[in-house]
Amino acid sequence: MKTVGIIVEYNPFHNGHLYHARQARQAAKADLVIAVMSGHFLQRGEPAIVNKWARARMALENGVDLVVELPYAFSVQKAEYFSKGAVSILHELSCNSFCFGSENGRIGDFLLSAEQVEASSHLLNPLIRKHMSKGVSFPKAQTLAREELFEDTLPLDLSQPNNILGFHYVQANRTLETPMEPLTIKRQQAGFHEEALSDQPIASATGIRKAIHERKGLKAVEQYVPPSVFKELTRYYNYYGQLHSWELYWPLLKYRLLSSSPSELACLYEVTEGIEYRLQQAARSASSFTDFMQVVKTKRYTWTRIQRMLVHILLNVPKEEMNEALESARYIRLLGMNGKGRQYLNEIKKNLSLPLITKAAAYKKELALDIKATEVYALGLEPYSSHSLVLSEYNEPPVILT
Repeated sequence: MKTVGIIVEYNPFHNGHLYHARQARQAAKADLVIAVMSGHFLQRGEPAIVNKWARARMALENGVDLVVELPYAFSVQKAEYFSKGAVSILHELSCNSFCFGSENGRIGDFLLSAEQVEASSHLLNPLIRKHMSKGVSFPKAQTLAREELFEDTLPLDLSQPNNILGFHYVQANRTLETPMEPLTIKRQQAGFHEEALSDQPIASATGIRKAIHERKGLKAVEQYVPPSVFKELTRYYNYYGQLHSWELYWPLLKYRLLSSSPSELACLYEVTEGIEYRLQQAARSASSFTDFMQVVKTKRYTWTRIQRMLVHILLNVPKEEMNEALESARYIRLLGMNGKGRQYLNEIKKNLSLPLITKAAAYKKELALDIKATEVYALGLEPYSSHSLVLSEYNEPPVILT
C-alpha cells in the first residue's frame, strides 16, 4: 500500500481537517492515510477539548485509516521537537510521504528555505542570541534574525504559524537516512488563530473552541464540523458533563504553584531564568487562568511558551526526565484503525524497530509520561468520570472501525 502521513491535533476535528485528509490522500495518490496525533495535552500548551480516544474516532470516521499517538514528550513542545517526534514516527511506520497544510501551499518554497537556513546556520544562530539578549522571545528572535540575514530573499513567510510548523517538518525529514516525500496543501478560508466564525463551512479550531466555551453550547459550531464529529462531541459532553479547557485545571495549577518552593519549580522542564517567582506572585492574586496568563505574559515569554511551561508544572515533569525522553521516539502507541489500517499494520509490524503498543498495562515504564498526562487530564472531570478515563488509559483497546 502507498501511504501518506499527516501530523494532527484535531482539537476538535473540523471541516478544514476533513479537506486536509482528503487532499493529502489525493496529492500523494495514497491508499492509506496515517495520522500521528497529540494526546491529552497539545503543542500550544493546552488540554485537548475531548480525550484522545474520542478524537481518534473522529479521525477514523472522516478519512483517516490509522491513528497513533504523539508521545507527551514531543506533543507539548516548541516546533523543532514537536516536528522531530512526529516525523520520526511517520517514518517508522514506513510512510512514503507526509502532507501538511500551510499558508504558502508550495512545497518548493519550503525545500529551498530549509536549504538556505541550514546553509547559513553558522550566521543565523549568533543573530538569534543577539536578539534574545534584548529580551525578546525565541520565536521572535528567530524571525528578526532571519529578516536581518536574508532580508527578502527567503521564499517562505516564516511569520505564519502553519508555514513555521511545515518548515520544521521539512527540516526534520531532511535529517532522516531515507527521507519521505514532503507535500503541502494551502489552507482554506479560516486562518490558524482566527477566532471569528463566518458563514463559510470552514472555521479554525481556535474559533470553534472559543464559540463552544463562550456560548456554552455545541449548536453554535454544528455547521463547521462533520456530522459524525458533532455527534461525538455531543456524546462526550453528555457522558462527562463538560468539555476540557485550562480553566478546569486552574485550581490544580494554582495549588501546584503555591505549594511548591521556588527551587522545586526551578527543577521542572522549561522553568528558567527565575520565572518561578513571577509565576508564584501572579498565582496569589489571579482569580482565573485567563487573569493569571494576562499578568505573567511578557515580551520575552509568549503566551504559548508559558502555557507549555504550565503543563509541565501541572504534571511535575523534571528537566532530566524530559531531556532523556526527547532523545528519540521509543514506541508507537496505537489509538485506532479501520479495516485498511489493520491490514497495513499486519503487513509492516514485523519490520518495526519500535514496540507497537495497543494496551498500556504492559508498558507502564515506557509510557510513564503519557499515563501521567492522562491521570492529570482526568482530574478536570467529576470523580466517577475521572476514574473511568484513567482506567481507559490502561484498558481501552484501540478504536476499531469496520
